[in-house]
Amino acid sequence: MTSLIQITQTDGEQLIAEFFQESEGAWRSERRYYTLPDGKTQEMVSFITVKFLERGSEELGQLAQLHGLGDQVSLTCGAKITWDSKDSVTDRKQSQGSTLFGVLGKIVYRDRGFATSKPVTAQYYFTNPKTLCLKTEYNDSVFEEELKLIGNNYRTRQSIISRAGEQLMIGQYLEKRIPSSDNIHETTS
Repeated sequence: MTSLIQITQTDGEQLIAEFFQESEGAWRSERRYYTLPDGKTQEMVSFITVKFLERGSEELGQLAQLHGLGDQVSLTCGAKITWDSKDSVTDRKQSQGSTLFGVLGKIVYRDRGFATSKPVTAQYYFTNPKTLCLKTEYNDSVFEEELKLIGNNYRTRQSIISRAGEQLMIGQYLEKRIPSSDNIHETTS
């Protein structure tokens, strides 16, 4: 039984590594957030850069330390995501920043959450090799996210935020890959 669990984890780690590798690059993300139950909407545009992180990278080492995993634990892969967002209607800047993802088994370790700057973990699974699902829980809230690769140049995402069994917000995203020669918004690190 133990070997079957290890094979499943290895398969999951391989799928998420491939997903992060296929997501590497620059993206333009058109986002719409629905606040529930009143249905108030907010539209945003974000420029996102995804960098694949291999086992042993400095960033994954820092992330493992942040989570107290110890020196003997090595995250198998990960991604560094940077973003720059603005309101689509007012053109006003909304947020800018970065976050790290690291994988070990069926857990994604992050240096921050959607609504917190503290380190969080998420469980992940795949409905198919191109659709990654994440479930993160903290501060009495549940964050469920589905990311789907569509061909080489598109991704869709949907996020649902709930508290005490009640859905509070739904976010829907269409992301288009930006060719590197066109990417004037790419964040360097």
